[in-house]
Formats: sequence, C-alpha cells, structure tokens
Amino acid sequence: MNLSPALASSTHCCFCSMQCGMELVAKGPGLAIKPSPDFPVATGRLCQKGLHALDHVIHEERIVRPSRRMNRHELWEPVEWTDALSHIASGIKEIQNRYGNDAVCVYGGGSLTNEVCYLLGKFARVALRSKYIDYNGRYCMSSAAAASNQAFGIDRGMTMPLSEIPKAKYLILSGTNIAECQPTMMPYLLEAKKNGAVIVTIDPRNTMTSKSADIHVRLQPGFDSVFVNGLLHVIVAEKLYDEAFVRERTNGLEQLVEAVKPFTPARVEELTGILEAVTRTIARGFAKADTGIVMTARGLEQQVNGVENTLNYINLALITGKIGRPGCGYGAVTGQANGQGGREHGQKADQLPGYRLIEDPADREHVASVWGIDSAELPGKGVSAYEMLQKIDEGEIKAMIVLGSNPVVSSPNSLMVERALNKLELLVVVDLFETETARFAHWMLPGSSFLEGEGTLTNLEGRVFHRPQALPLPGACKLDYELICGLAEELGRGAYFQYDSIEDVFNEMRKATAGGKADYSGITYGRLRREKGIFWPCPSEDHPGTPHLFRERFAHPDGKARLKGITPKMPAEPIDEEYPYILTTGRLGNHYLSGAQTRRTPGLLKKAPVPVAEIHPWLASKIGLGLESKLRITSRRASLVFHVKITEGIQPRTIFVPFHWGEELSVNRLTVDALDPTSRMPEFKICAVKAERSD
Repeated sequence: MNLSPALASSTHCCFCSMQCGMELVAKGPGLAIKPSPDFPVATGRLCQKGLHALDHVIHEERIVRPSRRMNRHELWEPVEWTDALSHIASGIKEIQNRYGNDAVCVYGGGSLTNEVCYLLGKFARVALRSKYIDYNGRYCMSSAAAASNQAFGIDRGMTMPLSEIPKAKYLILSGTNIAECQPTMMPYLLEAKKNGAVIVTIDPRNTMTSKSADIHVRLQPGFDSVFVNGLLHVIVAEKLYDEAFVRERTNGLEQLVEAVKPFTPARVEELTGILEAVTRTIARGFAKADTGIVMTARGLEQQVNGVENTLNYINLALITGKIGRPGCGYGAVTGQANGQGGREHGQKADQLPGYRLIEDPADREHVASVWGIDSAELPGKGVSAYEMLQKIDEGEIKAMIVLGSNPVVSSPNSLMVERALNKLELLVVVDLFETETARFAHWMLPGSSFLEGEGTLTNLEGRVFHRPQALPLPGACKLDYELICGLAEELGRGAYFQYDSIEDVFNEMRKATAGGKADYSGITYGRLRREKGIFWPCPSEDHPGTPHLFRERFAHPDGKARLKGITPKMPAEPIDEEYPYILTTGRLGNHYLSGAQTRRTPGLLKKAPVPVAEIHPWLASKIGLGLESKLRITSRRASLVFHVKITEGIQPRTIFVPFHWGEELSVNRLTVDALDPTSRMPEFKICAVKAERSD
C-alpha cells in the first residue's frame, strides 16, 4: 500500500492502555515510527509493538472496500458503499420485522475511540432500538470495574497517575505481567526500586516482571483470595492497619475481620504451599511502609471469583490507608488501548455515557434528552458479551454487527462461538482484515485504522487525550463514525446522527456525560490540543481535571469506601483425577489480543510464530515428554496440540498457553465459559485439563 505524506506527525500507539506517544517521520520514500518525547506517560519510549505499529496499517491484506457473500463458502464480491449500507439496512429491518428489535445485536471493541464507542452505544439504542450491545472489554476489565464500583463507588482503572509509582515504598503486583503487557510502564517500577521500594509479584509463572521483584509468590491459579486473606489476617491480628483511616473513611471492618480470622499464615501455607514466613513478611512490609500501591490485572480478575479477588486486594490498600495520598493508590491495569473509555460511554450492556446506568430513571432521562428522544424509547439492559453469543446459539438473536473485535478467537469455549455465528442470518464485520470472525460474515466493511481516524482516548490512568488523523484513508475505506451514521440513515434514524465532524460527536458526548461519574463535560478539543491529557472527572472548562481520586472522600453517598470480607470459593472447574492440571492463558510481549494485527507484522510474528505451552519439568517427566515431543492438552470441550517449553519458572500443576492465535492454535477452544456472577467475566485463567505427550 502506498503511503501519502502524513497529515499529522504526532499520534498515539494503537495497542495497550499506556497509549504511548509516537511520531511519524520520513524514511526513504515512506514513513517510519519513533517515540514521541512530549507525551508524559511513556517517558519517551515505545515497545516493540509500537515501533512496528505502521506495518499492519499498510499490510497487503488490508480490506479497502465493502464486500458481500450469501454464505461463508462463497467468494467475496466487492460492492459500492451505497449498495452495502442499503442492503444491510434492509436485512436488519426484515429481521426486526419478523423477530423484534432485540433480534439484532452489536459487538464493540476496547480499542475504538471514545467517540466511536459513544456512537456505537447510541446506534444500538436509537437506530436499532435493541437492548443487545456489549464489547470485548467485558473479557478484560469488567471484574476490576465491578470491584472498584463496589469498594470506591466509581471505576477508574488507576486512582492516581503513573507518576506516583516512583514515590511508593512497597508495591504489590498481582496477576499482571507489566514487562510484556505494558512495557513502557516498567521504568516507573524500576525508578521506584532505585528509590528503595520493595516490589512483590504474585503470579503462577516467573515472568519478565517478576525478574525485577524482590519477592515473587508463585501462586497456583484460584488461590488468590486465600493468600490475600492470609495477608489481611496478619495485618489485623498484629494491629498493623491504619486505625484512623479505617474509622474515618471506610465501612465494613468487622465483616473483614471475621472473614480473615481462619486464614492464619500456617493455614495459608497448608492450602497454597506459600511459606508462612513469606505471608508474614509481605503483610508486615506493606502495612509498615510509609507509602504503597496495589496493582492487579487479568490473572486474578478473569475468574468466576474475579470480583471478589479484586475486592480483597483493594482491601489491602484500604485497611492500610494507602490510597488518596502521594505514593499510594490502587490500580487495575487496563489491557486494551481504550478499555477505560470503551466502558465509560455506552458499550456495556447496562451502561449509558458517563457511567450512567440504563435502568436508572434519572440517567435515562438525561441521556434521552441529549439524544432528542423520549426516555421510554430507550431499551432496557441487555446481557454480557459472551451471553449475547449464547443467545445467538439459542436462536434468540438473528443478526450481529461487529466493530473492532474478533470474538471467535477472544471468547471462551470458542467452538460454541463458531457454531453460533454459523446460525446468524446476518453478520456484518467492520475491521481492517478478514479476521477469524469475518470468515463467518455475510458483509465485510473496511474500517479505519488508528492512524486514519481522529478522536479521543482514555488511558489506564483516566487521562483523556486527543489523537489526530495522521494518514488519509486508503481505497474506499470510511471513517468508523461516518459508517455508523450512514447505516443509521439507511435505517431511517439519520436525524439523530447528524455530525459535521468527529469533534461534534465529542461535544455531544460531553453533554451526555455531564453530571455523571465519568464527567467529560469540561474537556474540549481545544484544551486537549494544548494540554497533554486531562484526567476525568472534569465537570467544567475551567476545571483542571482530577489526577488523584479519593483525597478527601470516596464516591459513595456517605463518602466512605467499603471494606468487604471475602470467603474464598472454588473455581468453576476444579481439577480432578480425569483432568488433573490447570490451564491458564495470557499474553506475550510480541502480540496483542487476538493477533489480527500483530500476526500480520513480520517483525513480531518472527519472534513468536506459534503459541508455545509452558510446563514444569515435573509435569514433563510425569507424562514422558521428550525433546522433540509436542504437548496435547485436552479439556472437557476440545483437544489441541502445542509446541512446548519446559521451564522451572511455572507452578508445577499449571500449564500456560498464550491466546493470540485462531483455529487449531486457539487455546480458547479449550477454556471454560463459566462467568463471574457479578461482572460476567469468563474464567479464562482456570480450566481443568489433561496433558499427554504427542509425537
């Protein structure tokens, strides 16, 4: 693909939630990417994915015109946009006439701009008038979001800016491999260590992150709350908690004390194998440190007990008073580029823009007035992402529009997802490539890449920033927001989608969020072009934004945080004699999400061309694994064969496989589809399997 001169030299990476600044520079006849020295978050660095981010944008497999086919076995037929949108709208109307408005659903993504996230939610509720919309962020941040809302009354991934990390004297990192998932955050941790901080990592594997730790706890998946209860037991029993903070700024201490009473360090050692001395050392060290930060991620959140696991780690920060002051805080490390903004503005089944709730009458009234409709027209809440796919399989949903996501690879029990998509009467996929999901589609529409669509994003800190359009659209591609508005027009609802620019969309979004928990009303494109990001909430144009949450009060009506005593529960699929090992999944530093972009990037694919299962030497010996052998992993849903790496750096009964591949290399064909009862997050991290040698 030929590249025109850049329309803007500065932009932001499309991958993880750091959203590092980058610059497009001339290199020979084309362009290259280098780190931006100006954006404060990444301290002038890019990781390997960021440095290669141009490659997929100009890839020869890029979809650049609309195409259609009657079924997945036919060849794609290029069509004009007018015909594509007209035919898709006719198909939607026909399906809704037969089955009702809710027969059509929308499946969004966590890497879309705030404006597109907002429009997609509005499109589902106003143009389709369907209750069914959710997004792939349900698989990423929903447990942390639910826990933060319960504990703090508000969900923002991090309660403080990253710049507070070097001030912390004790850091607990659980279920997060920052060195591979957010590499440009590592300098903050290394600076903290240089300043004398103790770093604790909790993970079933020895990771690139754990190599920087002072203490690494190799915890078997599923025992997170057992271990944290041991830490809390020591803090309570030895009266190491911050009595004044707990008394004045929290509720629920009595319940927590009762919950942790049975979990002595000795009992925790019996249950987990973690030495009693290790539990005591971490508990005392964190409690006695002047400053400290707790950070969690998917390792403990992607479980059926993920919300409770997260709440227990939040308990650590609250009971020791390490929140709302310099060098202290809690951070849920957001994974996707705009996972934070994606859930704030209406892609979640139960939410409207600004974290308003779709079932709250006042929230419905406010957003409906901005949209120019009667609040009675708004549908109720739908269901989570995976439950939408189940409803397709059950026959309730007949059509789906997918924008910026690849659920065939990213969903658990993915053979069910493939079966479900085959039943759809209409599947429209908007993407850059023919993904594994698009292979089931009737229509493929070319979307805009991160370099071609202007808009705003919100990084893991809650920092909102502007990303300009850097390149013109290739071929017949449309901007995502124009595509959504065009389809709304064909559906007869175009009057509600009249915008002259993406800035117009943002300004309407500001009104919709005004007064909500995630209040963007004081943020303008003008301010964002002058400033290096503004932290929400920002309720007025003269407001500086809110980098630090909870300095004086929490977001519950009484201003107090909620401590919650946790009784550890079993995973959905415990190991047994038939399936005696635990399969857990995760990311690699070379790849991103379903791999649709990074598997098309030669420099990244070369480093990790296929998924490799990691197992302990004990397990390798037990199953007689030879040097040239492959590993067959079988769950109750499927059986797959992987290349294998034998390493002492993993919990002996745990097998790790990365999830960035599709089809016969897709580990999510094996994973269990049990959901957390609150967040509806699937249990990606714990799946009972058997392991065998495969020659």
